[in-house]
Amino acid sequence: MDNLQNEPISKLLKMAHQLEKKPDTYSVAKDSGKHARIAVLGSHSIQHFVRVLRLFLDRAHINGELYEGEYGGISMDALDNNSPLFSFRPEIVVLLLRYTDFPMETRADLEKAKAFLRNIRVHISQIPGVMILCSNIALPLERPYGSLEAAYGDSRLSLFKELNLEMTRNRPSNVRIVDMEYLSSYYGKQNWFDDTAYYLSKQGFSMDYLGPVAHEVTQMIRPLLGTVRKCLVLDLDNTLWGGVVADEGALGIELDPHNPIGEAYRAFQRYVLSLKNRGVILAVNSKNDEEIAKEPFSQNPDMILKLSDIACFVANWSDKASNMAYIAKRLNIGIDSLVFFDDNPVEREIIETFCPQVQVIDVPEEPENYIRALDQASPFEWSEITEEDRSRASSYAENAAREELAVSFADYRDYLKALQMTGKAAPVAEAEIGRFTQLTNKSNQFNVRTMRFTEGEIRNMAADSDFRLIAVSLTDKFTRYGVISCIILKRGDLAGFEKTDCFIENWCMSCRVLKRSVEQFAFREIAGEARDMGCKRLIGEYVRTRKNGMVEGLFAKLGFVPLSGSERVLYEYDLAKVPEEEIFIGEENYYLVNNHGC
Repeated sequence: MDNLQNEPISKLLKMAHQLEKKPDTYSVAKDSGKHARIAVLGSHSIQHFVRVLRLFLDRAHINGELYEGEYGGISMDALDNNSPLFSFRPEIVVLLLRYTDFPMETRADLEKAKAFLRNIRVHISQIPGVMILCSNIALPLERPYGSLEAAYGDSRLSLFKELNLEMTRNRPSNVRIVDMEYLSSYYGKQNWFDDTAYYLSKQGFSMDYLGPVAHEVTQMIRPLLGTVRKCLVLDLDNTLWGGVVADEGALGIELDPHNPIGEAYRAFQRYVLSLKNRGVILAVNSKNDEEIAKEPFSQNPDMILKLSDIACFVANWSDKASNMAYIAKRLNIGIDSLVFFDDNPVEREIIETFCPQVQVIDVPEEPENYIRALDQASPFEWSEITEEDRSRASSYAENAAREELAVSFADYRDYLKALQMTGKAAPVAEAEIGRFTQLTNKSNQFNVRTMRFTEGEIRNMAADSDFRLIAVSLTDKFTRYGVISCIILKRGDLAGFEKTDCFIENWCMSCRVLKRSVEQFAFREIAGEARDMGCKRLIGEYVRTRKNGMVEGLFAKLGFVPLSGSERVLYEYDLAKVPEEEIFIGEENYYLVNNHGC
């Protein structure tokens, strides 16, 4: 993002103007396939914001087709189904609100504000597949109750706080909150609010902060389009602890909670652990002897992080760029999913040079600033945090136990049986919509067509009788994975095909469960659902991308016959046939082989 968010507004507007004069600058974004129709509506002036947002989208390689609402035109656009907004059919709507929109003097005013926001959201949600990024309220500086403002529930600031809480508490699934209250507090409210600019030109906040707001909105749009990072790769010496473990020993490194430096390192570990608990995978990339590098985790009582928190531990004397590639391969994720945190600027430069897909954090010299550096970089921006996310990091760490079990079996089939896998393949449930959308948008390797859909589009398809959306869940003796495969079927989709044909609109799967017969288990459900839809033939399509080579032969392996050959390869499957692939996944701890229990 070129760290543009803190550049002077004069520079940002100049760059935005140059961008508008050169529409071909979007060529990179177009090639990347990230395109979005984005509408920006505001109760205050938004024209400068839209120009700066366009610049930030360009830097993020997003080809944004932008709609700019009229000044104060939220109601005019959102409440009229014949408005230009509805004709534009945005995929994403950004709503920028200000405290002056709501006369918040009584609790009745609060209820009117709540009703207004509900009404706006309901009307905008009529647009198929739309996601709404709605700002909360940056609380004003004024305190009519003075120092008693926080002591009374009916004070102005208390009512605005309650409105913000309501926006979070009753947030519809297609709404995300742009946290303007946090941003205004971070930069300081005396700087954030520019009363002169507001009264002269109705600027909702100081123009000095157009960059930070545009950055925040862009960061929220990126995961909606399938761009996510999910693994934090950490150095050890002088990163997780003070000193060099090979010199100081496991008990001599700086982690003393009664020492300011040791306390800073422990605080950083605690923050890293909070990332792991929300679903970020943790890995280690250290120049060290592995046995020595692991000693603090098992011997030092002041360590916050444990070995069980680390999904992939690499400590050797190889170059760290090669190790990064190994970590990505070992975890079966793209190298562009990695974030690197290392106190050594030379190592950071090596990764930036030889692994440009990896996000490298600019680490400060003082450990007390580590948390702020990682937090402000905000590399792990996701569209949603699901229960599957929260358990993901643990499941990667548990994989070590799974691998230990595997080596004890000479026959791989016996190993699969010993995993005691149980699965569920059924129409996607309401509680699974968020995870279904997330996995569909971020899966790259096991993904036959790599189609991306917003949560709204997923909901629309789930309600359409011509579609079937199948969510596949898996549990084994070590881990409860939740939804790990998503399938979208459509009856009679392609031109030239019959209504009794069922097209596999998309099929993706988490790489965590590869080679365990999950695809065969899922395919049995696909065939059954297609028959229930009255179809006689399945049509599959493989669309080659740079990352999905592993599924190039999937349809042939499942018994499909190719219909055409090109970059877009079509296959057919006669639904009169019964899938005969061996399956090691049961519904209630029994194993299904050729659709029969054994």
